[in-house]
Amino acid sequence: MFRKGNTKKVILLGLLVVLMLVLMNYTESGRVRVSPMETVLRDILAPVQGLTMSLGHRLRGLVSFPFTLYNAAEENQLMKKKLAELENTARQNNEISSENERLKRLLDFKTTVAPAVGFEVTGAAIIGKDPGNWFGIITINKGASQGLRPNMTVINGQGLVGRITSVSSTTSEVLLITDPRSGVSALIQETRAPGMVEGVASFPGQVRMVHIPVEAEPSKGQVVVTSGFGSMYPKGIPIGWVQDSRREPSGLFNSAIVVPFVDFNRIEEVLVITGSAALQEEPNIALLPYPWGEGRADNRGRSPGIVNAGEEAGLVVQ
Repeated sequence: MFRKGNTKKVILLGLLVVLMLVLMNYTESGRVRVSPMETVLRDILAPVQGLTMSLGHRLRGLVSFPFTLYNAAEENQLMKKKLAELENTARQNNEISSENERLKRLLDFKTTVAPAVGFEVTGAAIIGKDPGNWFGIITINKGASQGLRPNMTVINGQGLVGRITSVSSTTSEVLLITDPRSGVSALIQETRAPGMVEGVASFPGQVRMVHIPVEAEPSKGQVVVTSGFGSMYPKGIPIGWVQDSRREPSGLFNSAIVVPFVDFNRIEEVLVITGSAALQEEPNIALLPYPWGEGRADNRGRSPGIVNAGEEAGLVVQ
C-alpha cells in the first residue's frame, strides 16, 4: 500500500508528465528545430507514449471484436444461402438436361422406328403410380379427349410397357406387363416358340414366360416379342430377354425368366399406339436399333437385380 505522501508524489509526477507533453506539442507547432531539453524529454517519455498507444489499440480491438464476430456470422449465412441457390440451380439444370435427352430419344423413336414398324403413336407422360401396386398400374396424362381408349398398347423406345385398361377425359390407367393380371401372348424371336408372358406375384417387377413347348428349350439372351395372336397387342413388340429357363412342374412345358427391356423403375414417358401406319415396303430390321431390329448394341447382359430368380419365381426343374 502506498502512503499518503507517496500518492501525492505519483499524482504530481503524472500531472508533470501531462504538462510536459502539452508544452512539447505547443512549442513544436510551427517550428522545425527541437531544443535539447525537448529531445531529452521525448526520449524519457517515449516508452510511456508507446504503452499508451498499445493500450489504445487493444481497447479498440476489444470494443470492435463483437461486431467483427457478428459480421463474420452474417457473411457466413449469406455464403451458405448462395451455395444452396447454386446447388439448386445445378440440380434443376441436370433435371432439364436429363428430361431433354429422354424426350429426344422418344421423338427419334416416334419419327424413325415407329413408322418403320407400322405404328402410329402419341406421346404421354406418367403422372401417377399406384402406391400399393408399384409395378402394376400407372396413370398417364392423356385420355379420351386425345383419342385414347381401353386396350390400346403402350410402349416406349425400349419395348412393351402394357395396355390401357380405363380412360377418363384427360387421363388413362395403364396395366403394366409386370402385373400378374397382365397376360401377353409372346414368342421367342429366334426359335418362334410360343408362350405367355406374365408378372410374378411373389416377385414384384419380375416377368416370366410360361407354357413354352417342352421341345423348345429357351437359351439365355434370346429375345421375347409379342406374337400378335388375338387383338390385344400388335405383333413384334420387344418384351425382354431370356435370363434362365426351367421345366414346369407338370413336365409338359418349359418356363423362362424374362428380363424386360423397359426399366420400370425409371420410366417417365411412354408412347401409345393409336393405329397402324401404312408400310410402303417391308422394314429392314437390320437397320433398326436393338431390340426392335438386328442393329444390336446388345444390352442383354443387364442384370435384373434378382438373385436366383428362377427358383424364387417357382420355376422348378422336374
